[in-house]
Amino acid sequence: MKLFDSVDTPLVVAAISGNIINNAALASELGADVVEIRLDLLDSTSNIYDSISYITENFSLPVIITNRLAEEGGGWKESELKRVELLTTLMPLSDAVDIELKAPLRDVVINKAKELDKIVIVSAHDFVETKPLDELASILKEEHRVGGDISKLAVTPHSSQDVLNLLQAGVASRHPVCTIAMGELGKHTRIIAGLYGSVLTYASVEEATAPGQLRVDTVKKLIKLFYQKKS
Repeated sequence: MKLFDSVDTPLVVAAISGNIINNAALASELGADVVEIRLDLLDSTSNIYDSISYITENFSLPVIITNRLAEEGGGWKESELKRVELLTTLMPLSDAVDIELKAPLRDVVINKAKELDKIVIVSAHDFVETKPLDELASILKEEHRVGGDISKLAVTPHSSQDVLNLLQAGVASRHPVCTIAMGELGKHTRIIAGLYGSVLTYASVEEATAPGQLRVDTVKKLIKLFYQKKS
């Protein structure tokens, strides 16, 4: 799967918004492996095509494009059609695209990504709770079934058992996943989830874009303590 083949440690994804060129440069300096451009958090997308082109031409960082639904913690305020149109317009510049499992036009995005040979991350976010283990496993399985190369699941734990259930769902999966327990209770999963099958972990360069998110350089340092590359 190109970018994610033979990954011994989870790739650190710097989630960026604001001045994305400056923040991509900072992400590179901090040691990020990938950048995620949060289109929904930008003040304007009028020059976004040129900005992403500059990033891909000047930094050795693969690009994930995300335009997060408001219902899943995003800042997008326009129509679903415009949201998807922006994603598909920018898709040729990217290496991967993130689309929500519950997105009304999910299959339009997935089909376009497959046509362009882009990696598809199908995601689900729960800012209220963590479902039981069997439901977590079902969500990851469904994300893969609809076309996800990587199944992403971020939840809000209220107990240590919630965190354990998420990790268990990830390690039991037979395909690549990204599992995140958000907030203080799950902050450590941003480091250790890779030991349980997670191929990505998300970090910030300045302001966090999700509860419990750590800075890129902090994540990189901690990952070195927990992971050994295969010889």
